[in-house]
Amino acid sequence: MKVCVGGTFNIFHKGHEEILDKAFETAGKEGIVYIGILVGEMLKNKNFAVPKEDREKEVKKYLLNNNYEKRSVIKEIYDIYGLAVDMDFDAIVVSPESIKNAEAINNERIKTGKNPLKIIKIPFVLAQDNKPISSTRIHKGEINKEGKILKK
Repeated sequence: MKVCVGGTFNIFHKGHEEILDKAFETAGKEGIVYIGILVGEMLKNKNFAVPKEDREKEVKKYLLNNNYEKRSVIKEIYDIYGLAVDMDFDAIVVSPESIKNAEAINNERIKTGKNPLKIIKIPFVLAQDNKPISSTRIHKGEINKEGKILKK
């Protein structure tokens, strides 16, 4: 099975780990996961952005540490559609904040005569305070990458 996942991967954290783990679980032992790392104009909407090389390095480190590297392909993406509209994938793994993007991708796929992707939504990974772990919260110093509270 070919699965795709995309994101900024800004300050790699436990939520990113969960989405990647689910993508590889979905792909199965013989499947491949395409990981799109956002670059370009869409990053202007972010409050801050770690350089793409650093974000990719963290993703690659996680892939290597979990024996995923041989079943993965990392590509730059420039918009919410990434490779998902043009390439032949079976599924897309998303978080609650990106479900609408997956639905938009499927709408575009249908318009071009492709089958829609199976959308697999994982829940938010929560920090100690039961709020979602996010790169923004880590950047602000509220929590660490595992979701532990750092300040009140």
